[in-house]
Amino acid sequence: MGVRAWLFLVSMLALAGCAVSGPAPSGTPSFYGTPTRLKPASGSAAVPGETGPIALLVPLSGPNAARGAAMRQAAELALGGGGGLDVRDTGGTPGGAAAAAGQAISAGARIVLGPLTAAETSAVAPVARRAGVPVLAFTSDPAQARPGVWTLGLTPAEQVRRLVVAARSDGRSRFAALLPANEFGRAMREALLAAAASSGAPAPVVRLHEPGMRAMTPVVKELADYAGRRGPLDAKLRAARARHDAEGRQEARELSRASVPPPPFDALLLADTGEELDELSSLLAYYDVAAPQVRFLGPALWADPATRAAATRALAGGWYAAPDPDYRAGFVSAYEEKFGAAPPGLADLAFDAGAIARVLAQEGRFSTESLTRSNGFAGADGPLALTADGHVHRGLAIFELKRGGSALVDKAPRTLAAPGT
Repeated sequence: MGVRAWLFLVSMLALAGCAVSGPAPSGTPSFYGTPTRLKPASGSAAVPGETGPIALLVPLSGPNAARGAAMRQAAELALGGGGGLDVRDTGGTPGGAAAAAGQAISAGARIVLGPLTAAETSAVAPVARRAGVPVLAFTSDPAQARPGVWTLGLTPAEQVRRLVVAARSDGRSRFAALLPANEFGRAMREALLAAAASSGAPAPVVRLHEPGMRAMTPVVKELADYAGRRGPLDAKLRAARARHDAEGRQEARELSRASVPPPPFDALLLADTGEELDELSSLLAYYDVAAPQVRFLGPALWADPATRAAATRALAGGWYAAPDPDYRAGFVSAYEEKFGAAPPGLADLAFDAGAIARVLAQEGRFSTESLTRSNGFAGADGPLALTADGHVHRGLAIFELKRGGSALVDKAPRTLAAPGT
């Protein structure tokens, strides 16, 4: 996925007032078999009729109308045209989404694709649940996941799970986290605690910080155990200087060049971006928290060029998890050929939802068993699998921050069958 498109996908907080809260899924997902491939439909629509059993709820009016129109196009690409797709305008509001869901279900919808935001999803869920109709929502808020409602957006839990697996493979086992005291930071904290426990690593040390250097400084110093690491070295240095002889001066010179022992962790999860990340990274360097003793881990938002520039000044070698761009080429090509432009952010989710619905329509059943098939699906951005509790697991790649950019260091899996993916 293009950088800007994916960044929008993973920053649904700003779009929807989407409070990333609620428990992150724990444990390592266990799937097997070749994923069911999701590809553009060829020929006629998968489901006959002007309004069929597949409903799409997107904002076709209001501030997100352009985005809703692009998502409609992506869903139509997956379904082979507009026939069989009952498109309803939510207006971008919870009330509009609930009304649209009720109308679509009354018209015969057997599966709902969308809505866009967490608040809309919360309003649609009880309407669909009463009718026994599954929902493939586009939000990334894990609090909206529940039996019968799947959240297709990339969640903090998915990013952190992949990072922990990669860090463990890199020989790291002592995790810590320094996160902003906001909803995103708290979601990353819960995800790290769950992922570390699942991997068998000791419980991570997690600290939250308020914005600004003044607030960050004592938190970084305490987490880094700077006094405990630097104190013994400084005491020896003072003792050597106090001797006032040649041997003392020589010892003092050697001690002044000595390295401070590494911090009590070898992998540090961060979640800040932009100016805050720049300030935080300078503090980490000041308190001798640096590579290669520590592997810095961060969110997919680090793919943003501005954030990446700030990060690489002090966090070069850090890792972030995001979709593998190699997977998206086929979707982009098909979308551009049909609509004459590259697909914008979130279109991938609408395509995947539409393609999943088409597969189920062709099989003749829109059941939880069909949606949660053990082999999962191969979507526009890689493999994904739906679980009975409403969560969606994805295969992500690992990227490393480098001077002037980033590099793919561990490709996304072709299937979620491998342990730890």
